[in-house]
Amino acid sequence: MSAFLPSKFPLIQAPLAGAQNSAMTIAVCRAGGLGSLAAAMLPVEKLEQEIQTIQAACDAPFNVNFFAHTMPQITAEQQDQWLSLLDQYFNEWDIDKNNLPQGVIRRPFDENQLAVVEKYRPPVVSFHFGLPEKKLLDAVKATGAIVLSSATTVEEGLWLQENGADFVIAQGIEAGGHRGIFLNQDLSTQMGTFALTQVLSQKLNIPVIAAGGITDVSSIQAALKLGASAVQMGTVYMLCHESTISTLHRQALEQATRQPEKYPTAVTNIFSGRPARGIVNRLMQETGFVHPHALPFPFAATATGALKSVAEKQNDTSFSTLWCGQNPTGCKNISAYDLTMELVQAFL
Repeated sequence: MSAFLPSKFPLIQAPLAGAQNSAMTIAVCRAGGLGSLAAAMLPVEKLEQEIQTIQAACDAPFNVNFFAHTMPQITAEQQDQWLSLLDQYFNEWDIDKNNLPQGVIRRPFDENQLAVVEKYRPPVVSFHFGLPEKKLLDAVKATGAIVLSSATTVEEGLWLQENGADFVIAQGIEAGGHRGIFLNQDLSTQMGTFALTQVLSQKLNIPVIAAGGITDVSSIQAALKLGASAVQMGTVYMLCHESTISTLHRQALEQATRQPEKYPTAVTNIFSGRPARGIVNRLMQETGFVHPHALPFPFAATATGALKSVAEKQNDTSFSTLWCGQNPTGCKNISAYDLTMELVQAFL
């Protein structure tokens, strides 16, 4: 067992909402890492099924991850500004902007999800975008779960420590997917993984987990030397056999893995309304990556999801969420078990 986490090794497979299911969680757990299940996009019934599958397949500890955002109120003016920004694309693909399919809405942690946590008692529960309200968090901790949450700044790390997190995940700007930023939306405050890990490990009284740009044994060891008690790795798992990403996303990741200089990533709020890192595509470039008229998270995804769905049927990824970290070079088309077995050599 690692010094702080209940897993054999202090390596966490990052929860990959929309890109994994329990199969990846199980594979990582069997190799001694802490497999994670991304619950933010799962209906409660599906969440229960996935946890049951994990518990039936192995008796190793695992992590269940939830979002802790606040659902915003959208005004008619905001909606009009957002749809007007995308008008040219709706016209191009002959989409009725007044009749968009709803898609999956990312919901914050609530009483229904808490009931699942209380029933199945996952050993680790993690949150993105801060922490849920105190009543909910206290109930999670009463199950005996270790609570993790992401910080993108020193200020956020201190806030998480003060408000009940047991571990802080230092999510550097290199990380793929959604930024865990929650105290403000000022991207100029965002730090690199190693700088953030080192400062947080000095400032906090609780363990720090390094996340972002960590792809192999050498980068794991570098993070540990800077004060991390564990590492969390996401992009590196996205080409694994258990990944559920689309064929087009897989092809884009394979290209970025081979030639990262030709397929750069950038942070954008266009797809969901919150900053997230992915492989640069047409929509990101033409809207300027971060746009003030993007609807607040998670509602921007309704319009961009409609564009993505139509375009991908023509093998066009101009509107796709190609989530990827800055350093995809460690991605491998192998099982998550085998990849984890390679990575845990850093701790031996």
